[in-house]
Amino acid sequence: MVTPPVIVTRAEPGASETVERLRAMGLTAIPSPMLELKALDLPMPDLSGIYNLVFTSANGVRYFVEAVGGINEQVGDLAAWCVGPATTDAAKAAGLQRIMAGDGNADELSDLILSADGVEGGFLHVANSAAAGNLVARLTAAGREARFLALYETVPASGFDEDAKAALVSETATIILFHSAKAAEAFAALSEDLPMSANVVVAISEAAAAPLESLNACAVIAAARPNEDALMEALLQACKGL
Repeated sequence: MVTPPVIVTRAEPGASETVERLRAMGLTAIPSPMLELKALDLPMPDLSGIYNLVFTSANGVRYFVEAVGGINEQVGDLAAWCVGPATTDAAKAAGLQRIMAGDGNADELSDLILSADGVEGGFLHVANSAAAGNLVARLTAAGREARFLALYETVPASGFDEDAKAALVSETATIILFHSAKAAEAFAALSEDLPMSANVVVAISEAAAAPLESLNACAVIAAARPNEDALMEALLQACKGL
């Protein structure tokens, strides 16, 4: 199996976590985050009427815990609905106790919420400033009280890491790993003039792969499920195909 270098485009702290995982697998990993996360300057979140927290990323969990000053008894008693394994792990690590774990995307998480019995009280979807929309709208349309809280924003990178740039222009096979559509959009904007025909794109979902279809890469591969385990499986399949 060919093991080309793998460029990791997700934002920190997730980038370092993925790089560590890849290196443990014996792969050469190059971090080159396409997004920077920045906390928004906001007052303490208003949790009045909220019985359910909704998280669609591990970063949402991290920024929420920071915003409320840690998990106290009141916050710890709230139900936490998590989109997938990484978000669930972050919620557990933060000290949240009542965790409902999903294994898909935001639409599937809203389906899980709406299909659950005995769920009461309001919902607060905590995420980045670009994520407002469908999830809260779906819950509201179904008669649930729901609101959105943006605690951080994503800022596109202005360039590539030097090692990543060298790998991309080498015209030998390089794999580029994407955890989000936003990172894919930022990468696409920076790579319009780069030779991509030898490179393989591996994305966590079809939505994350879509902004990269126009880059003329050797292949664009989407994971079977939108989580990192499935992304790693897709990565290994991409290596076998080279």
